[in-house]
Amino acid sequence: MDETPITDQPQPEPGEPLIPSEPAPPIDSRFLFVDVAALRAKQLRRGARQRLGEDAPHIPHKAERVAMEEVRRGLVYYDVPPPAVTPDGGTPTGG
Repeated sequence: MDETPITDQPQPEPGEPLIPSEPAPPIDSRFLFVDVAALRAKQLRRGARQRLGEDAPHIPHKAERVAMEEVRRGLVYYDVPPPAVTPDGGTPTGG
């Protein structure tokens, strides 16, 4: 019962940022891009480590710029929740 899951990927060292092995799907909606980048910037301001790496030629200093670059490169995974359904079968926005 106490089995640990086996993964193909090596586990990162403690304190090392988690970088996805495959890039996230590209974001086509500029509104979704802004939402994802804003949430990532909030994480960075609260102390999360950057995922750009030290080898990047120019690393921006502002959390918002770092977040946008991480999202653009596909380093940030996001999940879009399904729309909520009201008891009468419609959506809360009336659609």
